[in-house]
Amino acid sequence: MSTAKQSQSQFYDSQAFYDEMFDKDFSVRTHYDNVHRLFGRMKPAELAIRQNAINQRMMEEGITFTLHSGAHNEPLERTIPFDYIPRVIPKHEWEGVDRGVRQRIRALNAFIHDVYHGQRIVADGIIPRRMIVSNTYFRPEMAGLHVPGGVYITASGIDLIRDEKGRYFVLEDNLRSPSGFSYLFKGRTLMSELFHDLYLSCSVQSIDRSLNCFLSSLRALSPNGNRDPLIVLLTPGSFNSAYYEHTFLAQQMGIHLVEGRDLVYKDHKIYLRDMRGLRQVDVIYRRIDDDFLDPLAFQPDSMLGVPGLMNAYRAGNVAIANAPGTGVADDKAVYAYVPDMIRYYLGEEPILHNVPTYILSRKEERDYVLAHLDQLVVKETSLSGGYGMLIGPSATAKEIQTFAEAIKREPERYIAQTTMKLSRAPVMVDGSMSPRHIDLRAFALMGEETHVIPGGLTRVAMKEGSLVVNSSQGGGVKDTWVLNR
Repeated sequence: MSTAKQSQSQFYDSQAFYDEMFDKDFSVRTHYDNVHRLFGRMKPAELAIRQNAINQRMMEEGITFTLHSGAHNEPLERTIPFDYIPRVIPKHEWEGVDRGVRQRIRALNAFIHDVYHGQRIVADGIIPRRMIVSNTYFRPEMAGLHVPGGVYITASGIDLIRDEKGRYFVLEDNLRSPSGFSYLFKGRTLMSELFHDLYLSCSVQSIDRSLNCFLSSLRALSPNGNRDPLIVLLTPGSFNSAYYEHTFLAQQMGIHLVEGRDLVYKDHKIYLRDMRGLRQVDVIYRRIDDDFLDPLAFQPDSMLGVPGLMNAYRAGNVAIANAPGTGVADDKAVYAYVPDMIRYYLGEEPILHNVPTYILSRKEERDYVLAHLDQLVVKETSLSGGYGMLIGPSATAKEIQTFAEAIKREPERYIAQTTMKLSRAPVMVDGSMSPRHIDLRAFALMGEETHVIPGGLTRVAMKEGSLVVNSSQGGGVKDTWVLNR
């Protein structure tokens, strides 16, 4: 083994996981040659300067994420951990991911339309009716309502992982209001400026047009065919953990950032209240949950939404992205049926496969899971962000017992999955490369055409050995480079 390989192997004590940069013999994968060469020759002092520059830029530009901790659940605003060793994906590999994400989104959008119209997939016995009617995110108010362009899922985030053989699997679908766009775009800006020569030498696919694609997808929803629609981003406000992202997207797309109090319902239309008076709103890109959208239709004590919004929506005078009720398709129990949806609606075999999943409302599967909780991952179907999870191999006996009791009480609230050996990528720790587990959030934008942002957002479990990559649980991010060759 070469000296370089020997040096690397001391930090990579096990090859039980697929590594993005290094092959099993610790040789560097070809598409990582330029990246490894640069970081391998940079001295710790120089690396520290670059890291400090990144941290400083993130603080100055307010690239933050809000965590809630402490006895009183106090908000703590911090910069999201950003590792500057990019994840690199060769062109041919990304093309397969791109096709798989497009296919999945088409099927999911068809499923949501079917749920709120004929429910053919239920009548044909593919999905049990109870999976829909008992779903937390099923909205009877959407039944029979035709959404602009038939697009329910304008923006989606499909979380992918790789197993020990390097195969991609879909971990979950985020279809309500996925976050992370801002970290993707700002990460690319930082890397292209601070590692300019490396970025150019790698011939990385640009993401510059992706924000225009996002804006085009929103414009395509305009219900009255307005060529220059008034589009607003509806935010819960500055105390929301993703508020930085809301401001970033509004600024970059040139749309209005508003709170519920800035909008008014009148004559079955929604208006923006500004210094010029009332201006009719055509499209609302909402970053608040269904429950809070309209206190007259959903949660009556909501102070975040717009009273009468659903009336205007039903009248066809305003579009909402993503459409209310899309969450029925990103429920973790419904996730298990997405391969069947692809076959049913598209007549195709899935390009991207699911992680093997157990439906705990089925007695035989529940019995197996209860007997093997220490080997599986259990998730509460309606939660996200790393909450409501049990990671069996690293859980205590008490945690396992608590989940076992909860599953017995309400089995339909949970699913279980095989514990996958998430792939790893190197991060820089004290001047040396050290492996950390990662996943990939692929963002798709559906309008007149579907655009998958090249690379998406790589999320990193910054704690050594951890499998939890969510920002809300202390995870970090990397820039993701898809090569042009």
